[in-house]
Amino acid sequence: MPAAPAWTIRSLLPDDLNDLLDLQARCFGEDFLESAEVYARRLASDHQQSLGIACERTRALRAYAAAYWSDPGKVTPFDGDFLPPRAHQPVLYLHDVSVAPEWSGRGAAGALLGALFQRARARGVRQAALVSVQGSQAYWARHGFTRRAVTDPQQQRHLLSYGEAAAYMVAPL
Repeated sequence: MPAAPAWTIRSLLPDDLNDLLDLQARCFGEDFLESAEVYARRLASDHQQSLGIACERTRALRAYAAAYWSDPGKVTPFDGDFLPPRAHQPVLYLHDVSVAPEWSGRGAAGALLGALFQRARARGVRQAALVSVQGSQAYWARHGFTRRAVTDPQQQRHLLSYGEAAAYMVAPL
């Protein structure tokens, strides 16, 4: 069996947009494709913290974690912009994590989460949040996330933009 390719974790760049959209389509399917225009704005925002894993040999993006500083209890609507936090104590909002199917099981997602959590802790951020979709609650629970009720009507609408089974989850850092 050949050795797994070496990778580099790095910040996502605007030049990664096409690779990011390809990974999104391969991992989430047509029901969860967000627009190139929105992702371009997300990558250009000052408060985004998104990371990617690139193959060292080819430099191709093989995994990414779209993340940004947000306000506690705020849900980014499907295909919505990453709005800047207003709270004094922001949370790390994980919008999505995608790993190329051929890289599944190599620890890429865990490496991205570890790097993001370390970055957040260094900044004094104490909590991460996300919306679990496509039956992923058990996966996120293994990373310390628990379901949290969304009581604000606007945030409930944002959550529903991901479908009835979507769940808002939080984890201490």
